Amino acid sequence: MADLYLGETVDPATHQRTGTKVVIPTGEFTTHGVIVGMTGSGKTGLGIVLIEEALRAGVPALLIDPKGDLGNLCLTFPNLSGTDFRPWINDGDATKAGLSPDDFATAQAKTWSDGLASWGLDGAAIGTMRSGAEFTIYTPGSTAGMAMNIVGSLNAPDDAGDLETMRDEIEGYVSGLLGLVGIEADPLSSREHILLSNLIETSWAAGKDLDLPTLVGQVQTPPIRKLGVFELDTFFPPNDRTALAMKLNGLLASPSFAAWAQGAPLDIGTLLRTADGKPRCAIVTTSHLSDEERQFVTALVLAKLVTWMRKQSGTTDLRALLYMDEVAGYVPPSAMPPTKKPIMTLMKQARAFGVGVVLSTQNPVDVDYKALSNAGTWMIGRLQTDRDKQRLLDGMSAAAGGVDVAAIGDTISGLSKREFVLRRASKDKPEIMTTRWAMSYLRGPLTRDQIEGLMAGHVAAAPTPGLDLPPYVVPGTQAPAHSMRSTEAPTGATGLGADETSVMPRIADGVAVRWVDPASPWLSAVGGDTRGTRLEPAVVARVRMRYDDDKADLVSDAEYEAVLFPLAATIDATRAIAVDYDDRDLREAAPDGAVYRLSDAPIDAKTTFTRVERDLIDHLVRSQTMEIPVNRDLKLFGRPGETPEAFTLRCSQAANDAADRDTAALRDKYAARVKKAQDALAAAHDRVDVLKSEHRGRRGEEIIGAAGSILGGLLGGKSRKGAGGILGSLGGLFGKHQRASTAGERVDAVENKVATLEQDLHDLEAEAATEIQQLSDAWDAKEAGITTVAVALERTDVSVSQLVLAWVPVA
Repeated sequence: MADLYLGETVDPATHQRTGTKVVIPTGEFTTHGVIVGMTGSGKTGLGIVLIEEALRAGVPALLIDPKGDLGNLCLTFPNLSGTDFRPWINDGDATKAGLSPDDFATAQAKTWSDGLASWGLDGAAIGTMRSGAEFTIYTPGSTAGMAMNIVGSLNAPDDAGDLETMRDEIEGYVSGLLGLVGIEADPLSSREHILLSNLIETSWAAGKDLDLPTLVGQVQTPPIRKLGVFELDTFFPPNDRTALAMKLNGLLASPSFAAWAQGAPLDIGTLLRTADGKPRCAIVTTSHLSDEERQFVTALVLAKLVTWMRKQSGTTDLRALLYMDEVAGYVPPSAMPPTKKPIMTLMKQARAFGVGVVLSTQNPVDVDYKALSNAGTWMIGRLQTDRDKQRLLDGMSAAAGGVDVAAIGDTISGLSKREFVLRRASKDKPEIMTTRWAMSYLRGPLTRDQIEGLMAGHVAAAPTPGLDLPPYVVPGTQAPAHSMRSTEAPTGATGLGADETSVMPRIADGVAVRWVDPASPWLSAVGGDTRGTRLEPAVVARVRMRYDDDKADLVSDAEYEAVLFPLAATIDATRAIAVDYDDRDLREAAPDGAVYRLSDAPIDAKTTFTRVERDLIDHLVRSQTMEIPVNRDLKLFGRPGETPEAFTLRCSQAANDAADRDTAALRDKYAARVKKAQDALAAAHDRVDVLKSEHRGRRGEEIIGAAGSILGGLLGGKSRKGAGGILGSLGGLFGKHQRASTAGERVDAVENKVATLEQDLHDLEAEAATEIQQLSDAWDAKEAGITTVAVALERTDVSVSQLVLAWVPVA
């Protein structure tokens, strides 16, 4: 475990460095970090220093750079000479400084040299960092930097058995892709999202890679028959699928989109380390992209990172660092962009795998505080608004607990540039720190030409070929993959047995007759034979079922397909085998040379089929139920087709929303009481001040009066009244003393009252904190209370929609 040297502590009053280094072990960043500060606070500089330190410690870094500032990490000059700085200065800054560009570059070099020296660093330290890591700027959708093949990220994962990881990656890809064509897609309800996700999962489950043109082709002619319980054409009609395919094809046909399929593959392992294990600093710049394109790229990169992460072994040290510069918009409080789920997954799970996440933002109010609350290290600079500060303090309080929020809030308000409040999980109290001088030249966002110059001659993975865009397929001109079956008929027999005939036996009137395709995928499951030359009768049925439960607010239609085979003289001896078929499995014409085996079942009687239909319905009513998850505390029921993970997430969101609502109400409840206690305490403090002033006045009056009276008595001569005058003066003095003592007692009493009020306020705040924690625990318990409920069928909710006599090929 190495140490990251970020800067020094400062005296909050004088803002001077104290000489105490701020050093954080790499392992602490497995609990993630947050950097927050307004423009000009030094937030970006702190982030770059943190990345530099990670690279110096041998930790690879993956950077998401939507503003273009992180490319400055490539501007490191061990010689610290003006000629090295000259190509990268801003000429406008030189003009403002009243210097020529060359002189300004020399001045910048000296500034950097002196700045580094003040922190015990020099050009040699820069050279060591540069030689110890490889720096690359990737520009997806552009060839300015290193191109990255984003749309080629559909290769099947090595472990398709990890369904959760695979589906998370698919969800991120599909959400981003649909966002590019202007479709806001909910993974649970959008039919576009559901179709594309199923197409990708079907291919990956079979170990088949995909590319985007193939996926677009499958939208029009999918190699699947059903989505959920509905036939594909019912769930997503062909004309609507064609419209979706046209949108996606328009994306592919755009000349500017060709760059998305060029360059290095999106492989996290390769982005983080070279073949010989050298750490990389992979800067994925998206500043040149639209908001939708940024979401697409970022969602893909993060989804791939989650997949890579889950394949790693556990560790307590930092294996890799993910840094996101300006995360606002990627993990908002209420919306659900495609980037939010992988970010939340990383914040909750990455610690176990040694992947540290550092989120940076200048607008904490636009970031989901549940993401912020998962961070163990907080670095807070100057903030723009009180609202930003309050959101940040809410997240910090939820994360650290026991934080003196008011004190930290006051400290934040007094910060100077490049000063930060550092709150670490390993320390009880926050520190005030200033960042060390960055080794990288912080010149601001890089231009396209500057990125191109930096990456010129840079060697990366061999680029993949550009997309070979196929012409758009006219509907109906390309057969679906699953319909390309053999059309050869069973070979006819040379002789007939005693129970065989070449003429089809008579079938009851009104019963449809079909012949099962020998290439049907379910044939062997029912006991048929794809090479069979004889045909035996079976009943093929499609049944519609409706699961209806008022309490669960559930009305869900499903279909059940079954083959009853072999048919027996008594229906009880017939087996019903559930299969997945459509009409393409059943031919309407008999094969050439068909040979029929006679059955003991009376297939020429209508009553046979009536009884089959009735018995099949009775069997389904007895045996079929729909299991759905339920959370009775939250009054939530699962939806048809909803995964357990999705239902759990919905329960979590409902519980979080309720907890937030109740917490807000609780805070409102205590706000008035706290305000009243604070007002009483302030009034008591004021009363103490007044009484102390009165007490001091009476003591002074007592002393002056005593001195005057005694002197007057002594100097009054030998008059007979002299002794009486002294005694009278002493009597007056005694009265003044009594009044002064009484004033002192009143001061003591009010001071005691102040102490009591302060304790009452502390107790009130502790009571509020306890109630909030109890409330949170209660909603957590409700969130976890998930069970299942079985929804049964009623006989009136089951009907046979199709029943045919089908001839099955057998050996």
